[in-house]
Amino acid sequence: MTGGAGFIGSHLVKLLRKRGDTVVVYDNLQQGHLAALPPDVPLVVADLADRATLDRVFASHRFDAVFHFAALSLVGESMAEPLRYCRENLANAMTLAEAAVAGGCLRYVVSSTGSLFSPPADGGAISEDAVPDPQNAYGDSKLMVERGLAWAEQAHGLRFAALRYFNAAGCDPDGVLGEDHDPETHLIPLAIDARLGRRPPLAIFGTDYDTRDGTAIRDYIHVDDLVAAHVAVLEPLERGSCRYNLGSGHGTTVREVLQSVQRVSGQPVPTVSAPRRAGDPPVMVARSDRFKVDTGWTPRWRRLDDMVSTAWAWRRDHPGGYASSAVPVSAAS
Repeated sequence: MTGGAGFIGSHLVKLLRKRGDTVVVYDNLQQGHLAALPPDVPLVVADLADRATLDRVFASHRFDAVFHFAALSLVGESMAEPLRYCRENLANAMTLAEAAVAGGCLRYVVSSTGSLFSPPADGGAISEDAVPDPQNAYGDSKLMVERGLAWAEQAHGLRFAALRYFNAAGCDPDGVLGEDHDPETHLIPLAIDARLGRRPPLAIFGTDYDTRDGTAIRDYIHVDDLVAAHVAVLEPLERGSCRYNLGSGHGTTVREVLQSVQRVSGQPVPTVSAPRRAGDPPVMVARSDRFKVDTGWTPRWRRLDDMVSTAWAWRRDHPGGYASSAVPVSAAS
């Protein structure tokens, strides 16, 4: 698993180990954390561009599937550095695919993105049949990855599943794993840190959208539901390559997220109004109907307050993120 020491990857490691699966993590630790992994999980600290190390890893293990999370993922940064995003995200994903084929592993699950799509003109949810139309370099780089994997399937029989998801939210309900990015760009942890006084008042970028309260609408899915979907997709992947959206189908405004943080924490989030950011769509919500039919997957976390409560608990108890943890998480986790 690439990026297995990161936010979503570490939650998937926990789920796979609970199932009894053996996991090997490949991570350069730029955004990952050693403390997010049980000490007995094999960890290879290396870059994906290092083909020789990848080949040694595949030669040392017989893998049933590859989960690929490692990528550059900041939309704003991608617009400032588009060539870097296109080069690194595509090249690294293809290097991993080449090594997987050479090592005899022909199942590849790639963490894709809702940034592949432009918002529907009617403001409705994005269907799984929507035609990709990236509006930023990050989304375009992920679309390039999907296209490259389609060629790998044609040439080498590599089956791939592209999971196009939107806003991962919440944390491990056991309080063991959390969200710790540098820099942090996700709304919920930013709002929690502002509420805790760890950062200045939260900037609300755009208060004049044509939405129910003037702020942008996004689709949130709990990280545990997200990693469960990564396991569930292995079944349809047996039948061939596939692409799915992962979303709740329900949109939440920025102000509604802040109200949720207030309900969970008992105090309001300090905010300031700011202009819209270039390229921010008013509404981004996804439908996952076909994925539910094909896999039987259903999100367990439906209430935003429940998602926020898990994020609140972890950030409250880890003021320094994973640096607050004296030792790596327990192997029993």
